[in-house]
Amino acid sequence: MTRLRYVQGPAASRDAGMLRNSVYGIRATYETDREVIDALLPRPLEAVERPEIWLQMMHVTMHVTETDAVEIGALTVGVTCTHEGAPGAYCFHMAMEGESVVTSGRERFGEPKKIAQTHFERDGDRLRATCTRHGIPYFEIEGTIGESIDQPLKFEEHLFCYKGLVAIQDPGAFDGDVYLTRLNWERNYSDRRAMTGTITLRDSAYDPLADIPVRKLTSMNYVEGGTRTGGQILRTVPGEWIAPHWVGRFDDPRNIGVELGRKQAA
Repeated sequence: MTRLRYVQGPAASRDAGMLRNSVYGIRATYETDREVIDALLPRPLEAVERPEIWLQMMHVTMHVTETDAVEIGALTVGVTCTHEGAPGAYCFHMAMEGESVVTSGRERFGEPKKIAQTHFERDGDRLRATCTRHGIPYFEIEGTIGESIDQPLKFEEHLFCYKGLVAIQDPGAFDGDVYLTRLNWERNYSDRRAMTGTITLRDSAYDPLADIPVRKLTSMNYVEGGTRTGGQILRTVPGEWIAPHWVGRFDDPRNIGVELGRKQAA
């Protein structure tokens, strides 16, 4: 008997609902420059008063089925914003271990995922984590875990992404509709504690997070517990709204970006 594995067989797979995860790691927010936020945030998302970046660096155990689990490290970075008055964050960078989790998130939810190497090390109350791509440790977060804080352990938060197919004939356009999607992340932490520490962004032409400077670290927490993740389509959007931002999904060291802070000629 011959076998063909390019066609889906009767193997067990998770359902179409929320994915259950066990996590530990660091959540943080920091203030950056207003002009950076204004250039980074695509329509129809709207900036909030504080020019703030939200991020998390997590070790994640993904419970794909009752018996199968996948362990990865994952960095997620977004711009705090709103959509039609509802709070969330525009997710413009995700980097994690494992080709399957990267491609599935990009194709299903429109997440801007890239394959990376992550590293976590803990010594007592000291925790340090890094994210590396192309041999460059472009993101590092470290700190000391302190006392428990009076913040919710169980809550839901949302991230906004864009899902589309780059056009065959014109790479600056899209084939078919472009969708604004929303990630729905349910948190059920068992531990949440304050941290003091630092975020270090090293220059990389492939992942230029260093272009979004840390002006003021506004919060840093250690968290541990369970999460469930899913998503939905919110609406279609014109392709030109997201086209200038699409470069962040790929490795293009030739991209020189745009200059900020320069007054336009009258």
